[in-house]
Amino acid sequence: MKRETVSEATPVRIESLAAGGDGVGRLADGMAVFVPRAAPGDLVAIVAAQRRRRHARATRWRLVEAGGDRVEPRCAHFTREGCGGCQWQHLSAGAQVAAKARIVGDALRRIGRLDLPDPPLVPSPRAFGYRATLTLTVRWLPGGPVAGFHGYDEPGRVFGLERCEIAREEVGALWAAVRPALATLPRGADVRLKLRVASDGGLHLVVSGGEGGGGGAWTSPGPLADAAAASGLAATVWWEPTGGALRRMAGPPADRAAVAFAQVNPEVAGLLRDAVLAAVPAPAGGRALDLYAGTGEVALALAALGWEVAAVEINAAAVARTTERARTEGVSVRALAARVEDAVTGLLPARLVVANPPRTGLDERVTAALAAGPPDRLIYVSCDPATLARDLRRLGADRLRLSVTCYDMFPQTSHVETVAVLRRAGG
Repeated sequence: MKRETVSEATPVRIESLAAGGDGVGRLADGMAVFVPRAAPGDLVAIVAAQRRRRHARATRWRLVEAGGDRVEPRCAHFTREGCGGCQWQHLSAGAQVAAKARIVGDALRRIGRLDLPDPPLVPSPRAFGYRATLTLTVRWLPGGPVAGFHGYDEPGRVFGLERCEIAREEVGALWAAVRPALATLPRGADVRLKLRVASDGGLHLVVSGGEGGGGGAWTSPGPLADAAAASGLAATVWWEPTGGALRRMAGPPADRAAVAFAQVNPEVAGLLRDAVLAAVPAPAGGRALDLYAGTGEVALALAALGWEVAAVEINAAAVARTTERARTEGVSVRALAARVEDAVTGLLPARLVVANPPRTGLDERVTAALAAGPPDRLIYVSCDPATLARDLRRLGADRLRLSVTCYDMFPQTSHVETVAVLRRAGG
């Protein structure tokens, strides 16, 4: 598709926000233009834009007049380095909530062909300081290593992070402690540094990539653990070499599950999980499927309620974790390490299905199987409004009773989680 760089002298009023976070307005000829970091009500002057067949995207613009929803970003990196970790720190909390609900509602109406209002949205208890995990990209420059996030306008550029305003206080303290010891990290183009506070309060540093996978082992985790200890922090250091298994390298002993399977926003994740379980039909009984089950949090809870549960998850380590926990908790869960699209037909019929797919949504074979042998109730947890709407259309949601609720798992970003509950008559 041909792309033409255009210049626009006419100011543009921002009308709304797109699913990816950009502001949306109209050029003089009526073409939609997407403007990153713009807010509804802003009057902007487009200096340069990339024009495509049906829309344009501003590459350089200036603010002429601020809209009523624009606020001063809390994070210095947001403006100074153009940090790509957050899209919406320049928006008021109310504007963010309204935009996320509208984005989901618009997808349901436009893609799902459902006659529904914008759904309600459950806010996060913390608008800042909520992330229990930060994953930083490491780049080796002539002056030494830099660890941080990518720029929103230059995905290949990585800037050195000083402080992240959406990170939990414990994660921020760990980063401040170990930042001077980055020279101990392995070299390579794919190195990542993950900082995490687990649900039990344990601190973790996970180094991934680097010289593993045949290029030699990383052998110097000590300085990271020592730097944390010098600040009074006990941090477990892990390494996950390219193509290899996660291994503890230094620091206090810890359960690797605390590193491999943890929520970014535990408080909202708990609210969402409670909502899923509250939507389960009563009385319990019959077959229940937990698809894309992760470590089986929902599957274990359903088994404890008295359901006959089969959990399907492609990650073998997660399946092993589910099996281990089921044995420890004294419940019965059939946990399968398989692709959902390969396993689901053989597990149907089921009275209840819970599905929590990745951003790509349900494979078409899964929606076909569920449409052909529909459960009494389907609880669908989605992280992408567009694929959710597509799948609801494939599932025939317009012929079922449907309720939708959104959850603000990631404040200051355009991402939104959604729980959709589909009920057949009597379900």
